[in-house]
Amino acid sequence: MHYSKVCLHTFGYELPPHILSSDMIEERLAPLYDRLKLPAGRLELMSGIRERRLWERGTRPSQGAALAGKNVLKKAELDPDTIECLIFSSVSRDMMEPATASFVHNQLGLSEDCLLYDLSNACLGFLDGMVMLANMIELGQVQNGLVVAGETAEELVESTIQALLDDESLTRKKIKPAFASLTIGSGSVALYMCNDSSRMNKPRLVHGAWKANTRHSDLCQGAQSSGETTLMNTNSEELLIRGVETAHSTWKKFATTPGWSTEDIDRFFCHQVGTAHARLLFDTLGLELEKNFETLQILGNIGSVSAPITMAMAIEQDCFCPGEKAAMLGIGSGINCLMLGVEW
Repeated sequence: MHYSKVCLHTFGYELPPHILSSDMIEERLAPLYDRLKLPAGRLELMSGIRERRLWERGTRPSQGAALAGKNVLKKAELDPDTIECLIFSSVSRDMMEPATASFVHNQLGLSEDCLLYDLSNACLGFLDGMVMLANMIELGQVQNGLVVAGETAEELVESTIQALLDDESLTRKKIKPAFASLTIGSGSVALYMCNDSSRMNKPRLVHGAWKANTRHSDLCQGAQSSGETTLMNTNSEELLIRGVETAHSTWKKFATTPGWSTEDIDRFFCHQVGTAHARLLFDTLGLELEKNFETLQILGNIGSVSAPITMAMAIEQDCFCPGEKAAMLGIGSGINCLMLGVEW
């Protein structure tokens, strides 16, 4: 997969107003910790996550995504009427029907001629959205578009805490499938992509590769269990092994393209699960961990938002600059892996 015309013009993001630290979660879980004799600090120690962000109660995914979209429109000085395509790509969505993209479209005041739809693929959604929009730009079907995502972790985190407190039959072993849900955070991101025919001094999407390993689609599953209660069941250890295994085969495919081997890349932006995951991933792929720009410690795992918001913050902090190359490494439950090459 190669592109010659696709510019990643402007990123925007929105951080939710409320900070929920790992210490605060453990304070609420004190009865469970006391009963199972779990040491304080376990959550941060195992995940590497000090805190994550949460929206105001009742905030919809479309509202978070629209905030990020408005940031992009303002930052890039864009007329909403000029946007030709809108792709909403979160795990979270407002409801089953209509498409959450329709609510974002309305909140941003985009044109009636704007193509819009939802795209869902677990934590890979945003990167897949970039590929779909890039394809349309490369083919000349559209000249530009927005990819947006707004993840809302509030219900999942609250439901998980309550379920752990309510079930007094839980053992240390039995709480493991719920642990990953406590690493999740909220946030939103948006990206304006356009035709790069005028060779703007902006990052460009130029390369990509992917692999699927769906034999392991049962390792992380989430749904509403009853009423409004949302719970996830995650085999974290096996998911880590199989995810990195899939990433390894994807990286071998990605790095065969000239100019995209390990030594050619200046920065890595990954879907962030935990510090153990990052260490194993970089060790297995033979990459330099020092080149990995992270937001995990302060944002947690934000699903589809994780990799793009990390790149957005790196650009903002001058950590990814003109003349450099970056690789976006995405892994989603399912298991799917997608890696994108970005050149500035």
